Amino acid sequence: MTNVTFLNPGFFWLFLVLPFAVIWYLWKKNQQSPSLKISSLKGFQGSGSILPKLKPLLFVLRLLALSALIVAMARPRTVDVSSKSKTTRGIDIVMAVDVSGSMLAKDLKPNRMEALKSVASEFVKERPNDRIGLVVYAAEAYTKSPVTSDKAVVLDAIRSIKYDNVLQDGTGIGMGLTTAVNRLKDSQAKSKVIILLTDGVNNAGFIEPETASDIARQYGIKVYTIGIGTNGMAEFPYAIAPNGQFLFRMMQVEIDQNLMKSIAQKTGGKYFRATSNSRLSEIYNSINKLETTEIEEQKFYDYDEKYRPFVWLAIGLLLVEFGLRNTVFRSFI
Repeated sequence: MTNVTFLNPGFFWLFLVLPFAVIWYLWKKNQQSPSLKISSLKGFQGSGSILPKLKPLLFVLRLLALSALIVAMARPRTVDVSSKSKTTRGIDIVMAVDVSGSMLAKDLKPNRMEALKSVASEFVKERPNDRIGLVVYAAEAYTKSPVTSDKAVVLDAIRSIKYDNVLQDGTGIGMGLTTAVNRLKDSQAKSKVIILLTDGVNNAGFIEPETASDIARQYGIKVYTIGIGTNGMAEFPYAIAPNGQFLFRMMQVEIDQNLMKSIAQKTGGKYFRATSNSRLSEIYNSINKLETTEIEEQKFYDYDEKYRPFVWLAIGLLLVEFGLRNTVFRSFI
């Protein structure tokens, strides 16, 4: 990127002198040329010389020369700035997302799952220098996207999250956490993070969440846990109608917050409760700020001085003015 800058911009204040120079010139104009009294002008009729009218050109040339010198003293130069960035501290992140049927509850708009997809996508976009993976779980768990620096792959995986019958319904927090740990255990990153989200209590799977959190701690993996769901009652799906649509009814929201806090505390993470769309967004923003990637950036500046043409221009204008004053306009001064 090339920009024009001035090393000594304070010299531009000298342009304020120019208006005073013009005023002084106009005031002294009548005193610059000698006057001659004669009895008749008949002898000068028909001469028609325009040189006297062009005499102010000399003053204009001086003003232009002075202006060029002022610009030269301000030291114009172009600056070509280039930078080289190097990530000095990389972070590998796996998002473990609960996709059980309760994630279709409507206490977040339009439902918990769609609200999460929107916020998680923005989170990924704001982590350009990190590798991110995606694990989904219900009663079972599987890797939907490996840990990768290709954000397009991760975003596509998030967009495709939906409730289906691929996984047995239920909430296997231990299963989801273990699968996420398995994606990170061999990572060489300086920092390894799991963002574990659920909206219920552990009621499925053959791996206990406490065991999974012990494994995460053993591998130096930090777990941020998020409980999603409003306080009190919410519209939950409880059956599927003949036309394939879900039927909803008001049910009590139950989240094992003590378990989620324990997992976070044991691994050095933090527990959050998302009771609304805005609160969910704030949580991901908080995690984004807590887990920062250090970037080493080197900037290179290439300066090209541009004052010399203005100096030559000023010299040229002064030489022209001097030449005209002592030749063409000599008899009129």
